[in-house]
Amino acid sequence: MTVPNITLNNGVEIPQLGFGTYQIEPENTREAVRTALEVGYRHIDTAEMYGNEKEVGEGFRDSGLDRADVFITSKLNNGFHAHDDALRAMDQTLADLQVEQLDLFLVHWPLPGIDVDFVETWKAMEQIYRDGKARAIGVSNFQTNHLNRLRDQTDITPAVNQIEVHPYLTQDELRAFNAERSIATEAWSPIAQGKVLDDAEIVRVAERHGKTPAQVTLRWAIQRGDIVFPKSVTRSRVEENFALFDFELTDEDVTAITSLNRDERTGPDPDTFNYIPG
Repeated sequence: MTVPNITLNNGVEIPQLGFGTYQIEPENTREAVRTALEVGYRHIDTAEMYGNEKEVGEGFRDSGLDRADVFITSKLNNGFHAHDDALRAMDQTLADLQVEQLDLFLVHWPLPGIDVDFVETWKAMEQIYRDGKARAIGVSNFQTNHLNRLRDQTDITPAVNQIEVHPYLTQDELRAFNAERSIATEAWSPIAQGKVLDDAEIVRVAERHGKTPAQVTLRWAIQRGDIVFPKSVTRSRVEENFALFDFELTDEDVTAITSLNRDERTGPDPDTFNYIPG
């Protein structure tokens, strides 16, 4: 199957479907990434805080694929928001992954209540981009107020905003705000940690298409234009999550799933979350 690409605001292309590595233990990550690449994924999402960047790099190298053929994203650890700390953290990420350049590097959380202003952090990201260490830079979990401050006080518009999006948290206003500013939306927790899979409406749509609830939910995200990266350590599920391009939801299906919105998060509120790992 051919995964479509999304063109970011600086011209870089990113596969719309990727493989996520959140909560995959380091000892399982190498095999999981290798399996995903064997299945056909060409976009891998990790983060410094996941503790598995080294193993992501090993899985990629095991695949035998050329570096240019695999899109790799990582994210800045919350403990390294100060300007120089962010620069050093990026160098460590490159060393752990054993690559010379990331395809996308994100500020993981805005952390609005800590001593370091995320505007300072973003200026470090701009330096990382200008130094050629990342082909694109972006943010994760940023709200409209955070993005407006970056617009007013910095030079480079984020290429991506990676936010929690699923049928119980559709984020239509924030997604529209991103789109107006040519910021691509990436959807994390796309099946709400499994909570949506028993929803009667999603089950109904899945049965009508002869697909699983997970496939229908991921296809919903794809058709809405979001970049999505499900994760699993089970090969059959990895294959299932990849099989999204041989069917299409109707407009009525998409509307019905979108109407399930409850503004219900599975993760923290970005306006108040200030966790820094010890």
